Amino acid sequence: MVVHTRDHFTAALALVELDGVARRLVLCLPELPSDHLGFAIKSADVDVIVSDGTTLESNIPTDLPVVRCLSRIEPSGCHRDAECRTEWILLTSGTTGRPKLVVHTLASLAGAVDCRAKTDGVVWSTFYDIRRYGGLQIFLRAILTGASLVLSSPRESAADFLVRAGSYGVTHISGTPSHWRKALMNPSARMLEPRYVRLSGEIADQAILDSLRAFYPAAAISHAFASTEGGVAFEVTDGLEGFPETVLREAPNVEMKIENESLRIRSARTAERYLGTRVQPLRDPEGFVDTGDMLELRGDRYYFAGRRDGVINVGGLKVYPEEVEAVINRHPSVGMSLVRGRRSSVTGAVVVAEVVLKADCEKNPGDKLNLQHEILLVCREALPRHKVPATIKFVPSLAVAETGKLLRTHE
Repeated sequence: MVVHTRDHFTAALALVELDGVARRLVLCLPELPSDHLGFAIKSADVDVIVSDGTTLESNIPTDLPVVRCLSRIEPSGCHRDAECRTEWILLTSGTTGRPKLVVHTLASLAGAVDCRAKTDGVVWSTFYDIRRYGGLQIFLRAILTGASLVLSSPRESAADFLVRAGSYGVTHISGTPSHWRKALMNPSARMLEPRYVRLSGEIADQAILDSLRAFYPAAAISHAFASTEGGVAFEVTDGLEGFPETVLREAPNVEMKIENESLRIRSARTAERYLGTRVQPLRDPEGFVDTGDMLELRGDRYYFAGRRDGVINVGGLKVYPEEVEAVINRHPSVGMSLVRGRRSSVTGAVVVAEVVLKADCEKNPGDKLNLQHEILLVCREALPRHKVPATIKFVPSLAVAETGKLLRTHE
C-alpha cells in the first residue's frame, strides 16, 4: 500500500491501522513528483493507494484502487494477523534523481525507543514530517511510550506552529539544525519552554548548540546521529559539537567503524535493503551501512566534516561546505549560512557563501561591508586558504528542503 495523504494526522492514523495488516507500507509525501510516485508504486509492487482525498488523485500515475482514509480510527472487521511482518518503505529525498526506497520494519524503526521510559507530563513535537525518518522516530517514540504528541501541519507557517506547540505545552521537540536556526530567528520561538531539545539530520555545529543553550537555558540539548539507511546510532548530550572517540566503542546496541574517513554502522536498527531492480546493496559484506558522513579526529574527539557527495573540489583540494559554514556561523551577527561551489576556469571551483543576518544585526550598506570583512577574517584565521570564501553575499533567507536540510546547489 502507498500512504499518500496531505494531513499528518490522517497519515499517522493510517500507519497505526495498517501495520500488521498490510504487506508493505510506502510512506509518500504529497509533494512527491508524480514520476517519482509512479517509480515507487512500480518498485514496491503496490496494489492499493491510501488517500485522505486532499491529494490530487488525478496526478497519481496509475489505475490502482484508491482507499479513502478518515481522520479518526473506527472499529472494523479486519483480521489483524500477529504474524504479518509489515515492511515500512521510506523514500530518500531524491534531490539528484529518483529517490531510493529503503526497507525497514517496525522493529528496526523503533529499535532506539525505550518503551519503559517515564512519560509523565511529556509532550513531544517535531518540525519534521512524520513520514520522513526523523519525524517517524518522534512519532514512534510518542505512541510507543504513551506520551502526548503535537504534530506539525503543512498548512501552517513556522510562526503559527511555534505558537501552537507552545500553547499545548510541548516539552520535548526535535528538528534539524536548519529548522532550529530558522526558529530562533522567529519571535514565536519564545512561546516554547522545552525541557528537551533534539537536533538531527545535519551537522550540529557549536554555534547552534550554544544558541539553543542560551535561548532555552532550562532545556537539555542533544544532537543525535541517524540516517534513513543506518538508523539511529547515538546521541551526544555534552553540549559540544562532534562526539567523543569512545562513542565508537561504547554506543549501546550499535557497532561503528570508520573506513576511508566515512562512518559505517551495523545494528538491528539499520534498514534491511533497497527495493527495486539494479540497486546497489545497502550493506557491505560485513553488514555495515556506509553513511557517507566524513569524520575528522582531533585529539580525543571526532568531528563531522561533511557529506562525501557534497565535497567542493578547489584545485584538487577538498572542501566540505559544512566545515566552512560552521566557521561562518560562529560570528555573533550570523543567523545561518550556506556555502557552495562556483565554477572557476582557474581552479575548477571556488567557495562562495550566502549569509542570513540575525534580525537585530541588520546593517546599513557601509556596516555590511565591514561585516563581510569581519566574517572573512574569522574564516582566514580558522581555515586553509582554499576553504576561505571568495565572496560573501548577505541574503534575507535561505531555502530549506522538505527534509529540513539546507537546499544545496552548485553553479
